[in-house]
Amino acid sequence: MEEIQSQSDAYRSSSSSASSPASRVPSSHFFYLRKPGSLRQPISFEDSPEWEDTDVEASRGDEGGGGDTINVATSASPSLSKLNSGSLASPYGSYILEGAALPNKIAGASVVWRDLTVTMKGKRKYSDNVIKSSTGFALPGTMTVIMGPAKSGKSTLLRAIAGRLHPSTRTYGEVFVNGAKSHLSYGSYGFVERRTNLIGSLTVSEFLYYSALLQLPGFLFQKKNVVEEAIQAMSLGDYANTLIGGHCYTKGLSGGERRRVSIARELVMRPQILFIDEPLYCLDSVSALLMMVTLKKLASSGCTLIFTIYQSSTEVFGLFDRICLLSNGNTLFFGETLACLQHFSNAGFPCPIMQSPSDHFLRAINTDFDRIIAMCKNWQDDNGEFSSVNMDTAVAIRTLEATYKSSADAAAVENMVMKLTEKEGPSLKYKGKASAATRIAVLTWRSLLVMSREWKYHWIRLVLCMLLTLCIGTIFSGLGHSLSSVGTRVTAIFVFVSFFSLLSIAGVPGLIKEIKIYACEESNQHSSALVFLLGQLLSSIPFLFLISISSSLVFYFLVGLRDEFSFLMYFVLNIFMSLLVSEALMLLVATLWQDIFWSFLTLLCIQVVMMLSAGYLRIRNDLPGPVWIYPMSYISFHTYSIQGLLENEYLGSTFSIGEVRTISGFQALQNIYDISSDTNSKWSNLLVLFLMAVVYRFLVFILLCRKSSLPLISCRCKRVDTDFAS
Repeated sequence: MEEIQSQSDAYRSSSSSASSPASRVPSSHFFYLRKPGSLRQPISFEDSPEWEDTDVEASRGDEGGGGDTINVATSASPSLSKLNSGSLASPYGSYILEGAALPNKIAGASVVWRDLTVTMKGKRKYSDNVIKSSTGFALPGTMTVIMGPAKSGKSTLLRAIAGRLHPSTRTYGEVFVNGAKSHLSYGSYGFVERRTNLIGSLTVSEFLYYSALLQLPGFLFQKKNVVEEAIQAMSLGDYANTLIGGHCYTKGLSGGERRRVSIARELVMRPQILFIDEPLYCLDSVSALLMMVTLKKLASSGCTLIFTIYQSSTEVFGLFDRICLLSNGNTLFFGETLACLQHFSNAGFPCPIMQSPSDHFLRAINTDFDRIIAMCKNWQDDNGEFSSVNMDTAVAIRTLEATYKSSADAAAVENMVMKLTEKEGPSLKYKGKASAATRIAVLTWRSLLVMSREWKYHWIRLVLCMLLTLCIGTIFSGLGHSLSSVGTRVTAIFVFVSFFSLLSIAGVPGLIKEIKIYACEESNQHSSALVFLLGQLLSSIPFLFLISISSSLVFYFLVGLRDEFSFLMYFVLNIFMSLLVSEALMLLVATLWQDIFWSFLTLLCIQVVMMLSAGYLRIRNDLPGPVWIYPMSYISFHTYSIQGLLENEYLGSTFSIGEVRTISGFQALQNIYDISSDTNSKWSNLLVLFLMAVVYRFLVFILLCRKSSLPLISCRCKRVDTDFAS
């Protein structure tokens, strides 16, 4: 750690001497030029051409005391803000950090990427190379930000460094962790996606605790301590017992608080490196500032932070340690944030007063501004020209890139990269996982808890099933047991099975939410397809059995079926197996589409076709051979469910015709529905339903494995020569 810090100081001194101007431009229109040798000093935002010295004092309490505090005080009155890469001289920063407990120390790791090139054919219209020969590094205890306009390759570079690119991409170059070309082991790093799915019916502490159970081996009390540390690290102590929200019309946490919860989920592993894709995504200025101050506090514990960002305020910009500026996959600058301001000045694009540095950077390198300028070329504001950058963006990008490549800043980066990779440091250790059995138990219990709270997806479905059963039961009540009632009784059973399975489509939104949560957890190896399917099955069994037994009892006694307990239990078991098949079919379609509208439409079509080929509207033997008999009538679970229920009801029973003649129940059904005369055939139908449920879930397993876009081995980058890369 001391060696890395000394190398960082050497790089900082070389970068400072390389980019400090010999003399200041005497103009009151630019605020960003540094005083020679003052890279770490705040930049004055005053209108005066003279520099104002500002004394910044930061005091941190001892770790052994109560709560560590950071007090920021300035002797100068900030007219706009103060930029300092080491601290935030702002009234917001003083307020937020006061009394905040600093997280426990983490042994961070250095990350170096050299000549990293990513090819994704057809992804960008300008080139197949999404990232072009990017070089940079990130050190423990610092925040390194990848900044650039939309579609500049920020997320692709972040994923390339973390080793999470899609297998279809080609990656060239080298990535080093602590000086060694090794992959990032499980638990040594965390990755937070731009859009994460949280469980709104859980509190913050419950959500993080279940996440810890999924990720960590060890005892329960140890995981509770880890969860409390993650909550304090992300300043979520006031919301620990608050529902995350977003379900059943509950408001819950704000966008910034939810974003911090998603980051805290990765912190339960105490990762040495943390990758975050757009931590300020969809956040307002206050939430963004609070987020970055919290991340700055996390970095102070020793963790290596690398994240992407599109745009930031002046206060937020002052918190960054290093910046990697991208445009169209090209690296326009890498170095300390204040040196980036000097780099733009050296290239001929000084930042005007009263303009945020990040706004100025994006204005100079975002090609979309060319169209805006073309549309507004006749407009002028009070200060004259519409834009301070008076050339095409493409020219500005080429100028900035050429200036950086020939600058001493680029040479300093190369020198630092060489020092960080010349000797291997300690490798990141594998921290171990929770066992598969533990994960299945955790997912089952968590799903049961979610089901008990989300009444919109589960309890309303139970109420609707009961209402449907009451409607069907009352319509077909009082049929009696005569031969004339056989046809009507078959109709009642067909309507009950068909509409009952059709109503189960109401569970699609809940399944899609579970699939999205699984995809988020699987991307970070917190879960797997088999664990998810078994946990989802075990948690759904009590709910489906509750629906089956409550609806079956109401229908059975209202219609007046055979008054024997064994027949009643078979009826309940048959309906339960039908619901299991329907649930597996819904899971398959929801996994395929992952969209509520298309899932509803597909399931509705499938259910209607299965109802038509079930053998009630026309006996199965009389259906047209192609398509309707083979294969539709054989893959319709309605066929086996109805056939089993009718065999349960009529096999072994007799009906009198006149005073002498009697016929069996099988004979009574010959012209109404096709059943088997074997008394054990109803159990065969039950077995077929069970196998169909297994087959559907096996198809879901295959689909989940194929849809998994995360390579389990990180960053298989190979060094290739220029001829092969081209």
